[in-house]
Amino acid sequence: MHCVGSAGNASSSTRPRKEKRLTCVLSAADDTKHCAGVNCLAVSKSTGPAGCDYLFTGSRDGTLKRWAFSEDAATCSATFESHVDWVNDAVLVGASTLVSCSSDTTLKTWNCLSDGTCTKTLRQHSDYVTCLASAEKNSNVVASGGLGGEVFIWDIEAALAPLSKSNDAMEDECPNDVNGCGNALPVTNLRTISSSNNISIHATQPQGYAPFAAKGHKESVYALAMNDSGNLLVSGGTEKVVRVWDPRTGSKTMKLRGHTDNIRALLLDSTGRFCLSGSSDSMIRLWDLGQQRCVHSYAVHTDSVWALASTPTFSHVYSGGRDLSLYLTDLSTRESILLCSKEHPILQLALHDDSIWVATTDSSVHRWPAEGCSPQKVFQRGGSFLAGNLSFSRARASMEGSTPVPVYKEPIYTITGIPAIVQHEILNNRRHVLTKDTSGCVKLWEIIRGAVVEDYGEISFDEKKEELFEMVSIPAWFTVDTRLGSLSIHLDTSQCFSAEMYSADLVIAGKPEDDKVNLARETLKGLLAHWLAKRKQRLGTQSSANGNIQSMKDISTRTLSHSRFEVDGSAESDTVIYPPFEFSSVFPPSIITEGSHGGLWRKKITDLDGTEDEKYFPWWVLDCVLNNRLPPRENTKCSFYLHPCEGSAVQILTQGKLSAPCILRIHKVANYVVEKMVLDKPLESVDGTFAPGLAGVTPQNSSAGGDASLRSGLRPWQRLKPSVEILCNNQVLSPDMSLATVRAYIWKKSEDLVLNYRVLQGR
Repeated sequence: MHCVGSAGNASSSTRPRKEKRLTCVLSAADDTKHCAGVNCLAVSKSTGPAGCDYLFTGSRDGTLKRWAFSEDAATCSATFESHVDWVNDAVLVGASTLVSCSSDTTLKTWNCLSDGTCTKTLRQHSDYVTCLASAEKNSNVVASGGLGGEVFIWDIEAALAPLSKSNDAMEDECPNDVNGCGNALPVTNLRTISSSNNISIHATQPQGYAPFAAKGHKESVYALAMNDSGNLLVSGGTEKVVRVWDPRTGSKTMKLRGHTDNIRALLLDSTGRFCLSGSSDSMIRLWDLGQQRCVHSYAVHTDSVWALASTPTFSHVYSGGRDLSLYLTDLSTRESILLCSKEHPILQLALHDDSIWVATTDSSVHRWPAEGCSPQKVFQRGGSFLAGNLSFSRARASMEGSTPVPVYKEPIYTITGIPAIVQHEILNNRRHVLTKDTSGCVKLWEIIRGAVVEDYGEISFDEKKEELFEMVSIPAWFTVDTRLGSLSIHLDTSQCFSAEMYSADLVIAGKPEDDKVNLARETLKGLLAHWLAKRKQRLGTQSSANGNIQSMKDISTRTLSHSRFEVDGSAESDTVIYPPFEFSSVFPPSIITEGSHGGLWRKKITDLDGTEDEKYFPWWVLDCVLNNRLPPRENTKCSFYLHPCEGSAVQILTQGKLSAPCILRIHKVANYVVEKMVLDKPLESVDGTFAPGLAGVTPQNSSAGGDASLRSGLRPWQRLKPSVEILCNNQVLSPDMSLATVRAYIWKKSEDLVLNYRVLQGR
């Protein structure tokens, strides 16, 4: 976890926002595999004879992975988890630094040889960060571009350098990691470079490191490239032009026009003289920056070009994109050949010796033969064609049936991923979610413990959804999305504590069957069980060492005293994690949230070390888990009238409108009627609450505060089959229905519920 200060955009932290949420990202399979499309690749070559080559992959699942590989195998040796949205690009800088960018608007630096340690989070962009570029011979320079039209040039060494104590104080003592070690990220003073290339400094920003802002793009930036020495930068995006910059100053040097659609990929040769661009207009263009013009156009693809990779001598280019195909093109002779074609659009390419790694919208990564050292060998196989100058020439050839035959049918090696979830449905019981992945497999997840409970295989999603339909009504206490390829469960304090169930329905052994269980509270306890154990261990150690230590409850009470809350009386001080809410430690979920400092963070629940406090967690999460207090909830009671059926000779005395928990079952309403019939008068307790036999039903004007009767059990005679039926809208109700279900599916009106009763025949 990394709670760090922001580089720039400091004012954004003061704008009013809604209450912070907690998100749980579920995992039910091997964590060493990606579960969404792979957006980026980076290859690290070993420097010694005993060294190991590494492949780094960044995915739409929000993680990066390091793969150690030999000729015929690849093993995931580390997962880098801290981004909270898609990882869009990654570059290697120096001997041990990996820089990544994400749709969460941040850049992150990592020790690429570690077990996944994030060393810094850089917050400067105002929108998704889409691309990075680095200089091979200048390990300090990295450029970043994004959808906000911003291009920043970073000095990584300066960005990672510790701040002085005076600047540290400005960061509000926000540590770089959960252990409190490391340095706060500098709040940068943003240098803005105007269109006239004059540099102006915003004096209102705190003093500290400032990346250059290459200002000139008016629209989104999708591609960047830098030459080896780091003195030339090119950028492209939705403006359809290639802009050329001096990254040392951030000044523009030229603008190249020719493409008719978005520019999605860029390459520079080592000297910085030639530039290759790939566009959504399906064209590849070769630019001579010295002459400031396009010298060649290559009509190779039939759709958008999204990825480019060149041979070391810049004599040949590998290209891939939306048409699912990987081509090799000789830049001098214009000869092209189709290397392979598979089922998914190609997002990025990385040459590795005589092979090439291909990343696609699928979660798997493929290694294909490429003859990168001697590309002419591929053309000797035959089947090449001459790339045209016009974009429609390849499209026309494709329509005429002259599509090239791929040289290679299967990859050398595949790093398999987990099929991404692409469809989901929250079931009415609000505990299960039905999902379908890219392979067509349908699975049933239990949310309260984050596990797959049924794998139905490749069946009809809609038919299974209809089969699993239950006529029950439970408040929507969570929301779901599958943007990261897996289930992300969002808990928002405005609604997450609204759902309750009886312990009997959850089959919780050792707990009174009529105890109410708040689903969100127990789920939070299960998610943070490891954190709670670590925290108790740390507090115990510190207490024995210091003799006295302020408890988290004291901290929460002090810092959160302004907030409204209510005590969950039914849960008392219960800290037991019940089996229905136990999360797996083998495939632990991750949580994404933020506290009072530093922005969003992501970490596996088993990696929490107990030091996290209100700086890392939302106040309402700590108040719930530590202090047994819940934020204000919507009314969990249901008002209703109870009348005899028309023509019934049996009548009981009711006291006007009644009120009961929404989860109350109809058989308890029937018990209430039976007891009214059997007894001369209803038993009432001192405070006005009906006796235990009445199962939580209270008069609307009663001052009773709850349904303590539910926890007292039923009398033996009440366990017999009720001798009355309860009806609504002339429909006999099932004894297992709840009042909420009746109101939602039978009553279907906004006004108070009306129930009728009648004696069963022969009883």
